[in-house]
Amino acid sequence: MAVSLPDENFTLQATGRVARRQAISRASKWVLLGASMIGVVVLFALIVDTIVVGWSRISWSFFTSYPSRFADQAGLRSSFIGSVWILSLTIVFVVPIAIATAIWVEEFAPKTRLLEFVKLNLANLAGVPSIIYGVLGLAVFVRLFGWGSSILAGSFTLFLMILPMTVIASQEAIRQVPPSLRQGSLALGATEWQTVWYHVLPGALPGIITGVILALARAAGETAALIMIGAFTFIAFDNTSIWDSFTTMPIQVYNWTVRPQEAFRQNAAAGILVLMVVVLTFNTAAAALRERFRN
Repeated sequence: MAVSLPDENFTLQATGRVARRQAISRASKWVLLGASMIGVVVLFALIVDTIVVGWSRISWSFFTSYPSRFADQAGLRSSFIGSVWILSLTIVFVVPIAIATAIWVEEFAPKTRLLEFVKLNLANLAGVPSIIYGVLGLAVFVRLFGWGSSILAGSFTLFLMILPMTVIASQEAIRQVPPSLRQGSLALGATEWQTVWYHVLPGALPGIITGVILALARAAGETAALIMIGAFTFIAFDNTSIWDSFTTMPIQVYNWTVRPQEAFRQNAAAGILVLMVVVLTFNTAAAALRERFRN
């Protein structure tokens, strides 16, 4: 019985195609590495420039002084306190509602078209520009509810802004819990709620905490939404109530940036360094808590 050998031309063509694909694969690695290095180099240059310009203004008085029309006397005290107020209230609002929404969507909601519509809109809302939430906060909380440019109005605006991404992160974390854990709990006689509370939620907690902290890191650097609701750029007192007018560190940095004097730009660079430390602290805390709960 004769055995047919593969056509020599076909073999050469196949070999050539494989060689071209391997060459493209090797080239793509270098192209992607080059693109990544460009981004890293530009970021490193910006960080170094910010440190060089703003480091001389970092001092204890910079944190304890109020804003001033004299650059060497201006500080972050009122904006730092305002940021603490805003983020604290935002945490109080977003954590229970986001987790409860994610649990309902993933564990209890009937699998209907309405649920798919809700998921689709959550994904769409997570990508809405922050200034749109600022317009919503201005229309609803500042004018309709009559809260004015208060800490409460700012907190609710940021709450609406980060709620979709926090819900999505919590959904993904709950989805990662193995179904066998649920089935084993239900087989041993636990109710659906007991299964969620004692097994699903603890298993999803690392991902939920990570999502919440990263969302708060975004809220900590937010400017456009708060400017839209009328956050002040000059506050020379400590906030003591949720009805007080407020400013935050990003808004204070923005105010210094647009001033023509070079000394105020040094203040802005110093404020950016403080903001970078705050955001990096949030990200580090997210990573540390995730690993701790995983272990």
